[in-house]
Amino acid sequence: MENKRLNILSSEEIARGTRAFHLSKPAGFEYVAGQTIDLYLIDPKDMDESGPVRTFSLVSAPYEPDLEFATRMRDSSFKQWLKAAPANAELTWDGPYGSFTLHKNASKPAVFLAGGIGITPFMSMIKQWAHDKLGHEIFLFHSNHTPEDAPFFQQLLELAHTNPKLHFIPTMTDMDTSSAEWNGERGFIDKAMLGRYLTNLSTPIYYIAGPPQMVAAMRTMLIEAGIDEDNIRFEEFPGY
Repeated sequence: MENKRLNILSSEEIARGTRAFHLSKPAGFEYVAGQTIDLYLIDPKDMDESGPVRTFSLVSAPYEPDLEFATRMRDSSFKQWLKAAPANAELTWDGPYGSFTLHKNASKPAVFLAGGIGITPFMSMIKQWAHDKLGHEIFLFHSNHTPEDAPFFQQLLELAHTNPKLHFIPTMTDMDTSSAEWNGERGFIDKAMLGRYLTNLSTPIYYIAGPPQMVAAMRTMLIEAGIDEDNIRFEEFPGY
């Protein structure tokens, strides 16, 4: 992969303990909103057991000039390298991968169930959907502990404000630990919460992305609510 290189252009904190990284887009790199990319450290030193490669969902949309991903900043060697990386630091890459992408039939609503950093593939899908003026109605439920932990919160509010077919429903599960004001939904996403916003639970295509426990819980909840498993798509974000 010596010839497949890209550069880190910049990064910024987008929520507590979470950073977004902007990368140069390699010539000819094409992808579909919702897909992932593998990033490799070049000649890493002192790697821990999780190794020098990570898979990230792209936050950027295909129409945008650069690539972007976002991640919770852990203590792994890979994340510590990212945190300390200077501007224009090089990585090698492979991809894109995955079929976690928006369905074609715009008459079927999309329901996105995101836990924490699991919002990343949905950011790409929503931005491309808005850019292409697609006809799907989208319901985005995003669960976080507190508003301080919620990545892309303001950007999603603005996207929902300018796109009437995008319904953004953030929910907070641990407001006792927050100093922010909050008048929105509280608690975990469940059938009752979905029912407050969806007129018919059986019509949409459901997409779930987040930590493995959250994904498993959401799949169980949907199946118990009578949703056809063929209409449930999911992607797990392990906490590395």
